[in-house]
Amino acid sequence: MATLLLLAAFWPSWGFAAQPVWTFAVVPQFPPAQIYADWQPLLEALQRKTGLSFKLLVYPSIPEFELAFTRGVPDFAYMNPYHVVMAHGSQGYVPLVRNDAPLSGILVVRADSGITSLGQLDGKSVAFPAPNAFGASLYMRALLHRKGIHILPHYVGSHDNVYRAVARGDDAAGGAIALTLAREPAALRERLRVIYTTPGAAPHAVVAAPRVPARDRLLVQRALLDMGRDPADAALLRGIQIPHPIQADYARDYVPLERLHLEHFLVRPK
Repeated sequence: MATLLLLAAFWPSWGFAAQPVWTFAVVPQFPPAQIYADWQPLLEALQRKTGLSFKLLVYPSIPEFELAFTRGVPDFAYMNPYHVVMAHGSQGYVPLVRNDAPLSGILVVRADSGITSLGQLDGKSVAFPAPNAFGASLYMRALLHRKGIHILPHYVGSHDNVYRAVARGDDAAGGAIALTLAREPAALRERLRVIYTTPGAAPHAVVAAPRVPARDRLLVQRALLDMGRDPADAALLRGIQIPHPIQADYARDYVPLERLHLEHFLVRPK
């Protein structure tokens, strides 16, 4: 016992420090239970592969998620492409990994609706997950505005809620992204029809705060890229919507989004 106490007394002088638990926030496109179901197994796999420790952060709304990363709260995060621009500009977050396929927003209407063209949405209520959801809302609203179509935005909190609002007839149309529609039950998908798809853009990315040591950032990046080459990890990557991970590069992938001048349609977190 005396030896253990002596070791404890001198432990700090040996330079040992507790390993940090890195927080990992996920944009709340889906209900919290679904985010936990998709991301907790992925983070457990990352922990095994990297030796690092992670704590999942799930925010109740996209605006609260935005407020957190613009204040630099999470160490790592998964976020939409314009969030990457916001996070890079506000706190210097660095994109590590993204999916290889471009992201496209979609507008859906009820399958039995008579709406077949964008012009028919002028003056109508359109559901969106949140103001700054990139393909589903921010980019979509900018494109509609530039086409001279003035809609009444209705923010409903998540992609799931968008589809259900349109299916119920609460809104004439809804903005989302194709990947989230593919995850919905077939019975719901059959009640919806896509009438417009945006041009493609760089997709969501896993990013890291600049305070995370370069070594740990590289461990996470390499682990995710290695998982993309291992069929045993395919289900985990599909769950987080990065089925084919590639290395992300801010200048190549996200600087082009700065040139879209979407700041005029951005709702800043308070």
